[in-house]
Amino acid sequence: MADYEFDFGLLKELTETSGVPGYEDRVRDVVRRELEAHVDEVRTDAMGNVVGTVEGDSEYSVAVAAHMDEIGFMVRHVTDEGFVQLDALGGWDARVLKAQRVRIHTEDGDVTGVIGSPPPHTLSEEQREKTDEVKDVYVDVGLDGEAAKETVDVGDLVTMEQTTVEMGEHVTGKALDDRVCLFAMLAAAERIEDPDVTVHFAATVQEEVGLRGATALGFDIDPDLAVALDVTVANDVPGFEAGDHVTALGDGTAIKLKDGSVITNPKVHRRLRDVAESEGIAYQHEILPAGGTDTAGFQKTHGAKPVGAISVPTRYLHTVTESAHVADVDATIDLLTAFLDSETGEHDYTL
Repeated sequence: MADYEFDFGLLKELTETSGVPGYEDRVRDVVRRELEAHVDEVRTDAMGNVVGTVEGDSEYSVAVAAHMDEIGFMVRHVTDEGFVQLDALGGWDARVLKAQRVRIHTEDGDVTGVIGSPPPHTLSEEQREKTDEVKDVYVDVGLDGEAAKETVDVGDLVTMEQTTVEMGEHVTGKALDDRVCLFAMLAAAERIEDPDVTVHFAATVQEEVGLRGATALGFDIDPDLAVALDVTVANDVPGFEAGDHVTALGDGTAIKLKDGSVITNPKVHRRLRDVAESEGIAYQHEILPAGGTDTAGFQKTHGAKPVGAISVPTRYLHTVTESAHVADVDATIDLLTAFLDSETGEHDYTL
């Protein structure tokens, strides 16, 4: 069994709980429950962002953000034959959806469905060569047309059905993006007791559809410093050159230098590096060529603000087999905690 210090049971609960963009209700309940035990105040805004605040000894404030939403779908049509068609919420590669089980969240309860895949030997050459798209996906719910339309409504939410398990030295399942970082944030909130600065632990919404929750929240709480947590690409698998790995599992938490949406403040990422080295925490640098995170959401609102980001290296992003190394999860929690513990509000992040 892998050696790690974190609460796997809570990580499993967070990743297996549903919460697509704009409908993060179920996972939000878990987050509120966990924050209320460790912070001075918990509040939720009109978009659904949750903020747990630990009051510090100064007026200087730090926002730590991790998003609650997972990529999923909304029902757009139920055919006369009883098959359900979907509209994507977030960035899906339709190739990974074949032969997967899903959960449709209806007003009367959850309904299981499958995205079927016809036997390959029955496909024509044209069907074999066709590019997969989400709009062409059909969910089989095992009902005839009339019963299906009575059970499933347009607008119902759909998530992938998958459990989170230990696999060697890794954890694997759905929605590690970004529940593993949400978990790391909650773990840090549990450890922080008497900070010099006020810390806002923010669980944000609608990141997967445009960083919407963080952008609004950055305006509302107006922090002096923001640190976002998200997963990052680990293409350390066969088929990729070393220079394209971005990060590698087991090499430590990742300190972001840039992604497709943000260039982090050099003084912030250098201080993250210095804290990691002084505490003996394994780390690696992250240069992500595409994709965005809540880091940019905080940087773009309410004036120029210093931002940094810590990432959990993760293989197979935006699939149901996302995988992270347990040591990297521990390192992420350790670095975030040490960084917040050492933040006095007196560091000069201006350039």
